[in-house]
Amino acid sequence: MTASLRIMRRLAGACAIAVFALPAAAETLTDTLIRAYRSSPQLEQQRYLLRATDEDVAVAVSALRPSVDFQSQYSKTYRDTGFGAATTTGASLGLVLNYTILDGGQRHLRIGAAKEAVLAARYGLVQQEQSVLLAAAEAYLDLRLAVRTVDVRANNVRVINQQLAAARDRFEVGEVTRTDVAIAQSRLATSQSQLAAARGQVDIAREVYRLAVGELPTGTLAAPPPPPALPANVERAQTLALQVHPLILAGQHEVTAGRLLAEAAEADRLPSISLRSNLTYARPDTTSLGATVTGNVPIYSGGRLSALNRQAIARAQATRSELAQTGRAVTENVGRAWAGLQIAQAQITATRQGVTSAQLAFEGFREEASLGARTTLDVLDAEQELLDARTALLQAESDAQVAVYRVLTAMGLMTTDHLGLSVERYAPEAYYNLVSNAPAISPSEQGGRLDSVLRRFGRN
Repeated sequence: MTASLRIMRRLAGACAIAVFALPAAAETLTDTLIRAYRSSPQLEQQRYLLRATDEDVAVAVSALRPSVDFQSQYSKTYRDTGFGAATTTGASLGLVLNYTILDGGQRHLRIGAAKEAVLAARYGLVQQEQSVLLAAAEAYLDLRLAVRTVDVRANNVRVINQQLAAARDRFEVGEVTRTDVAIAQSRLATSQSQLAAARGQVDIAREVYRLAVGELPTGTLAAPPPPPALPANVERAQTLALQVHPLILAGQHEVTAGRLLAEAAEADRLPSISLRSNLTYARPDTTSLGATVTGNVPIYSGGRLSALNRQAIARAQATRSELAQTGRAVTENVGRAWAGLQIAQAQITATRQGVTSAQLAFEGFREEASLGARTTLDVLDAEQELLDARTALLQAESDAQVAVYRVLTAMGLMTTDHLGLSVERYAPEAYYNLVSNAPAISPSEQGGRLDSVLRRFGRN
């Protein structure tokens, strides 16, 4: 083997070792949000429930069409006349058609109400999307905060170890007493306990992350990107929220649906005309064809129709009041989230100044202690204040990042569209277009499996 060949093989081996030694790619907040959207069982459940609501339109449409039933009958009669017994056997096959010709328009009104309910359910799906993405963002930022807190605690343990070693050295030469060493040992034990607790919080945060996203992160957590832009002030944020929040838009469609159902209940009191036709074949060789047109005018129903009409009107008015309350709640949630963001941003400024001051104080105390002007307890107290300041800064920075996404959620903008996530977005209109005309068979393989799913949700 030539020297050059040996050198090339060594280089190749070194390159292979370097490749395998590369750390896993950092997990970004965008990666987390995308994974949560793609794997969320809550979103999948809501999509199936939306499809169940789509079928309400198909059910309402089917009421406009005739129904055809196949009927069969078999009878056997035994008769004893006193002079002898006789047995008569009869059988018939028939087709029966029922069709409502006129109903005062109540079926069309119910179709309109069902369509409005579908639109409301679609915005309900958007609201669920917001909840899933916010939970993922909070889990990501909380886990990153827990990991960074562990780093701060671990660094504190190293510093106190150094302080303990220095105290022991000074004790050996008679500069400090055994009490100083004992204080340093006590602080070290406390710091180690806090480090263990911080590591436990990381484990808890990882499980929360798994719950929100579906799996643990594949690598370290990268710093979050710059948060999306927000309106200039809380008033603009509240005004925008009242225009675009999915709960507001869903409530508007629910109000329209309630009004249409109230009109349909009133139309139930109008005259109706129906057609019934039958084609029957009976033994022995008898074929009959008949048709009946029936007109019905409700005169007295014991007050039932009037009660149903009043009930529908009351429900429509209740839905309108609910929308007003939803508007208040959305405004309040935006104001609350905005205040939380302002508080977190103010805390960042204050805690940064606190970290700077605590760092200067700690360095000064440590230098003065080396000259005998400060005790070991003074240095350890200064170190604890610095640790508290650094931890408070990490918490404030994390709170500010979470607060931005909470403001977006309160405004109704915590969605894949607004965040610009590269995901294949669910298209609710695709299934609706397949079933809204009430096909007689399942329109797709996926739709064919829907029945068993809906039964589990109690919707079929």
